[in-house]
Amino acid sequence: MASFLLGVNVLTKRILFRALVAVTTVCALGSAFAQESAESSLARVQRTKVLRVGAVAGAIPYFAKDITTGKWEGFGPDFAESLGQKLGAKVEYVETTWGNAVLDLQSNKIDAMFGMAPTPARKEVVGFSDTLFDNTYTVVCKKGIPQKTWEQLNSPDMKIVVDVGSSHDQLATRVLPKADVSRLENSGAATMSLQAGRSDCQVLVILLAQPLLAKRGSIGTMYIPQPVYTAPVSIGLRKETDTGMQKAVNAWLADVRAKGEVRSVILKNMEKLAGVPASAFPPEIKF
Repeated sequence: MASFLLGVNVLTKRILFRALVAVTTVCALGSAFAQESAESSLARVQRTKVLRVGAVAGAIPYFAKDITTGKWEGFGPDFAESLGQKLGAKVEYVETTWGNAVLDLQSNKIDAMFGMAPTPARKEVVGFSDTLFDNTYTVVCKKGIPQKTWEQLNSPDMKIVVDVGSSHDQLATRVLPKADVSRLENSGAATMSLQAGRSDCQVLVILLAQPLLAKRGSIGTMYIPQPVYTAPVSIGLRKETDTGMQKAVNAWLADVRAKGEVRSVILKNMEKLAGVPASAFPPEIKF
């Protein structure tokens, strides 16, 4: 009996010891995970020397991926490489979509998303840099529609088309409440409505309007209605209490803007990727 009790006692100690080791391991892993989650974006970039940037395939002139080499082009990658050099980090591109980029920032899959509009809804969940550039709103109208002001476009007999939920939609809601506005599922569908003659004008920012006309010049004419409205374009960042990354990005941004590099990078990619020369931009357009 004593031998049996001794065996049970030894077995119990072994079980308790293994349980203690397991709990200690779980606690250590939990602590390491918590420490990693608490690490700021800037601290992670400085530690790993890697800047993770979201990239959207086919989003010319923002992003374009060479299917042969896998290399990313566009003013998003150009700006990203410049920022990476400033931070002493290699840029790692993470393919995403405009719709998923916010979630990728929230889940710490990427550190930055170039070309993101700082809408009020997005500001609730992600951080933003200062304005990278202002994208001017235009209307592309079918042949025969004369140039009009926004006030003249705001008429029940004007058929306006926009992509639903976009900044184009937000502007039309705000300045064209009296117009006959159609809201379609995406920008391509809106363009098809214009091309088919179902709509008179499509609201588009100039960096989308110019490539459209470069490919399909017969679709209509681009106007910049008065007064001029613009949409700020920024760099999406993780929303965090540590503002180190935001300050570092804004410092880089102030430097490249002062040197005129923002405008030169945009115009270079518009011509290279979209076939739109710098001369196609009216003098009132500023980047």
